[in-house]
Amino acid sequence: MTSLHPGHILLVEDTADDVTLTLRALKRNNILNEVIVAKDGVEALAQLGIEPHRADVVLPAIVLLDLKLPKIDGLEVLRRIRANPRLRVLPVVVLTSSSEQRDILQSYGLGANSYIRKPVDFQQFADAVKTLGLYWLVLNQAPPLDAAYHPDDGSGRLHSADARKENN
Repeated sequence: MTSLHPGHILLVEDTADDVTLTLRALKRNNILNEVIVAKDGVEALAQLGIEPHRADVVLPAIVLLDLKLPKIDGLEVLRRIRANPRLRVLPVVVLTSSSEQRDILQSYGLGANSYIRKPVDFQQFADAVKTLGLYWLVLNQAPPLDAAYHPDDGSGRLHSADARKENN
């Protein structure tokens, strides 16, 4: 079976058991996109070409981001993603065990597209992953990953790299 959406999934998760459960839940629900795992915030930023800066990185279709990470926490990773014009429109779903209001508010304030608390029960977790995959990888119409917001042009619109080349 082929994947539901072209592109890979970047799973940013430091707990091996949670990585295994997430991979099992994705596979169980026929979400067969390649999954690249980053075990901390530094690895996540490298996978996205933020630090060190690399423009040749193939961006994922979606980032599943835990908040409680070693080296650089998930909120700081999210902050750096949204500060990068190339990544500003990249779908980021916070997938974490935290139900603290502060984490929820900060995540949305920093530009998370969704906040999902990991259920303890595997079946509930698998159902949550199925819904997440169905929405973000099938139903959602994401902007082109090469789109960037350019407020200096006065339009307030997203422009793809191809459109910018045509206009220059």
